[in-house]
Amino acid sequence: MYTEDNMRMDMPRPNNGTRKDRKENIDMSIVSKKSKQIPGSLIREMFAMQAGMKDVISFALGEPDFTAPQHVVDATVASFRRGETHYTPNTGIPALRKAVAATYQARGLDYQPSEILIGAGAISLLNLACTAMLDIGDEVLLPDPGWANYKGLMMQVGAVPIPVKVKEENGFMYEIDDLRNAITPKTKVILINSPSNPTGGVASAENLRQISDLAKERNLYVLTDEIYRELIWDGEPYTSIASFPGMKERTVVVDGFSKKYAMTGFRLAWSAAPLEVTTVMTKLLENVLSSVNEGVQWGGVAALTGNQDCVEEMKCQYRRRRELIVKGLNNIEKISCLWPKGAFYAFANISGTGLKSQEFAMRLLQEQHVVVVPGTGFGQGGEGFIRLSYATSEKSIQEGLRRMEAFVKGL
Repeated sequence: MYTEDNMRMDMPRPNNGTRKDRKENIDMSIVSKKSKQIPGSLIREMFAMQAGMKDVISFALGEPDFTAPQHVVDATVASFRRGETHYTPNTGIPALRKAVAATYQARGLDYQPSEILIGAGAISLLNLACTAMLDIGDEVLLPDPGWANYKGLMMQVGAVPIPVKVKEENGFMYEIDDLRNAITPKTKVILINSPSNPTGGVASAENLRQISDLAKERNLYVLTDEIYRELIWDGEPYTSIASFPGMKERTVVVDGFSKKYAMTGFRLAWSAAPLEVTTVMTKLLENVLSSVNEGVQWGGVAALTGNQDCVEEMKCQYRRRRELIVKGLNNIEKISCLWPKGAFYAFANISGTGLKSQEFAMRLLQEQHVVVVPGTGFGQGGEGFIRLSYATSEKSIQEGLRRMEAFVKGL
């Protein structure tokens, strides 16, 4: 474990004798003001709080509880055994970029391999896209509630995050008038996350058409996080905003392998963007990553080109869990939950309990050893809600719901 004592031993000691060993006297002027302002993840905080507790049921992390498909693992290991342990092209190996482009072409989106960039997890490509698209002070419209890392990422690159509240009655997706009213002369990008983390909301084709019309009208660009694209539950085909006329050239799409293929630890993702943006992102990638290792890229090729039964099997289990958790939540007095249209999150309304989101989550953890994430961990628009990930076993869901019901009854 990396402790403060480790830090003291690892850091060089200045010769002027001004540095103190006592924690409260450590000089933090070395840390930038910008980095101090960037918020941490409440998801990780809640997850960490369970340390040392026994018999914990956790709904905290958005990570599939499945293992990566065997043919993906085999392809990765085979690459390493072939001795492919060296640098790869910054953009990614040609076979993987070609495979990604083919998936878009099958959906009617004409992306060429030259417009695809391979990165280490979706967050790395979101970072590169923001750095490539945004100047200091540019404003980005974000969903509130929305994935907390979006706000920190914008601040990290010097942009200004502008939260736009998404409401339960609208399925937690943007209302076009709310977006329009949030636009200022400094607005440059609209960020879309559909299906959504934390709400499970999915933008309709009509909603995306309205946003695309607004973007073209006001000369804005779109960054769309489609990492949960495959995990949709309402039977409607998935729509990407990049598919609307005039939008491919003003949109950066980020997607990857973590959620669909249970490959979170592989840290493998891609972006699809206009060639000029991909070229700049590739140049920026050289400064932070250089390239993704070849073995996991061949695992990605196997995932995209191999048998997809593994994906359907995981989706079948998610559907059962979704039904179990949403019905269970709605059966608890003073709690309600919309049916999530995608991803593997339930965003439950707990305002009827009279507790604020953080108090509800903390007391539930302390009294029943159940971990949920307060809705305020995703923005002020999440007050009155908690997020539960149902990427866990049916047994855990049932026991967690039983304990939650006992907690609410005891309030």
